Order: sequence, then structure tokens, then C-alpha cells
Amino acid sequence: MINKKRILVTGGAGFIGSHLCKRLLDEGNEVIALDNFFTGSKDNIIDLLANPYFEIIRHDIQQPILLEVDEIYNLACPASPLNN
Repeated sequence: MINKKRILVTGGAGFIGSHLCKRLLDEGNEVIALDNFFTGSKDNIIDLLANPYFEIIRHDIQQPILLEVDEIYNLACPASPLNN
């Protein structure tokens, strides 16, 4: 029997985060993706939205959020600085 975990992936709508979410779901886990969509995209997670064990929350990690989870993968970081 698989021990299902409740896992938070910050930056879950980014390229790497969305692939991690899919992998974690494929392993039988419940996944909460947190993203402010600054560099992430809904297109990256569109296929995951139909999964009842997947949840996306639009949220900026600079603000507190209270969630009960077993593991956290923090990928919430822009890939490169903006050009000013």
C-alpha cells in the first residue's frame, strides 16, 4: 500500500514545478500547487486540473499562508532577473 502524502509545491505552475506536480500525482500523492503566476502559467498545469488530488492556489509566498502538508518543495523563484 502506498503512503499518500499531502505535498505543497510553491511555484507549481512554472515549468519545473508543473512537471514535479505531475510526477508527485503519478506517485499517488495529493498535491497543492501555489503560484502567483508572475512567471508560471496556467498552460503548464492545464492537464492537472481534472485530477481530484490536485489543487492550485494563486498566492504570493511573500504573504503568509496556513496549510497542513507533509512535504514542501519550494520552487517559487523567477528563473532570471527582469531587464530594467
